[in-house]
Amino acid sequence: MIADWYFDFVSPFAYLQSEMLGGLPARLSVRYRPILFAALLDVHGHKGPAEIASKRTFTYRFVVWQARKLGVPIKFPHEHPFNPLPLLRLAIACDCAPDAMHRIFRFVWRDGRLPDLPIEWAELAHDLGIPDAEARIASPEVKAELRRNTDEAIARGVFGVPTLAIGGDLFWGVDATAMAVEYALAGCRYDDPEMARVTSLPVGASRSKPAKKTHTAKRRTRIVGTAS
Repeated sequence: MIADWYFDFVSPFAYLQSEMLGGLPARLSVRYRPILFAALLDVHGHKGPAEIASKRTFTYRFVVWQARKLGVPIKFPHEHPFNPLPLLRLAIACDCAPDAMHRIFRFVWRDGRLPDLPIEWAELAHDLGIPDAEARIASPEVKAELRRNTDEAIARGVFGVPTLAIGGDLFWGVDATAMAVEYALAGCRYDDPEMARVTSLPVGASRSKPAKKTHTAKRRTRIVGTAS
């Protein structure tokens, strides 16, 4: 059974879940799918948690608290949000191999580093065995694959990262890991009738939508927040 894991290195919650993927049942095979979280925010008209001052403070503290509870070492990089595009493209240049994905996540979230200096980037590329990293991530093929991954995630209804997609169902966030495993082991179905009932509840009230703001995708990659 295959689970597609949609993630962005900008998300500390994706890092936490990445550290749990090794403990999934052997029958559940994970395909790593790097995507641009900013594109999801744009499509759904959302703000990232880091774009709301009080939520930013809570989110960062909660990440540290949750990491301690999970026994996962964590150290935030010197700035956040950051532009994840070079790392996402580097992941694709590494063929999304699990070991390489973990190395990139740990570079950012365990070691608290970013590839924003030549020496940092060179060390990460060397550790990954990609001597021509700059040329590789600039290739049209790598850029196109990242766009395809992101478009695929949007088409499947993915609205945040990290998300495990199993069949037609989505499991968002590190807190949903156990739920995803139970669903998969049950044959990709829910036995609880309440699960079926809540999916068809009528909408009792809805908010009016604010006027849509225009902005560029490039700007969003600079200000995108974490996923939770």
